[in-house]
Amino acid sequence: MEGTAKSLIEQTSESILNYIITNNLSTGDKLPNEYKLAEEVNVGRSTLREAVRTLVSRNILEVRQGSGTYVSENTGIVDDPLGFSFVKDTLKLTEDLFEIRYLLEPRVAGLAATNATEEQIEELDKIRLEIEEKIGEFSDKHFEKDIEFHKLVSEMSGNVAMSNLIPVINQSISLYNDYYTSNRIKDETIVSHREIVDAIKGRDPILAEDVMRIHIVTNRRGLLKNKKKQLEKHH
Repeated sequence: MEGTAKSLIEQTSESILNYIITNNLSTGDKLPNEYKLAEEVNVGRSTLREAVRTLVSRNILEVRQGSGTYVSENTGIVDDPLGFSFVKDTLKLTEDLFEIRYLLEPRVAGLAATNATEEQIEELDKIRLEIEEKIGEFSDKHFEKDIEFHKLVSEMSGNVAMSNLIPVINQSISLYNDYYTSNRIKDETIVSHREIVDAIKGRDPILAEDVMRIHIVTNRRGLLKNKKKQLEKHH
């Protein structure tokens, strides 16, 4: 009996997903109320509630108390999809993630220069300015905006698979925060982000690839220099 109930909940979850896709709902959009949605997917309300809970746990839906059920801003991406929280050597993990970023992000930036909408470019430039302001305030809050910047570049590429690889990029930036102490690296970030935005705005995919590659290499070199200094302190 339990197996049947579980199967029905899974089927209902799939039906809700199909409803979202069929009705072209995107992040932040509200679903119908419980009564109407239960009718739409042809199940009882108790089964619907269980299916919604399942989708909430997968970051696909978000329930806002007193407001309703919405498509999650996280678009189905769980907080730690690749189990990075279990890796003890965060410095080694950060280095390895830079390798992945080096392979992916230059190409992503090149695609963004070709595929981005004017609205996305305006938004990217706005985030760039916010990063510069936060760095000027000597605040660590610029990291949140840095993550937004790289996430948007990935979305601008038009490659839907990149949206699921964003957690790798975000994790790299978050971990790098622990080793991000050099003012020179902060200055380089400001310059690189300007160059990335300008290349995308100018619809120049080759230049966009090049400046993104330089940005990642410079950050990686800064990380390795910091690592060397830390090792020297301990000896």
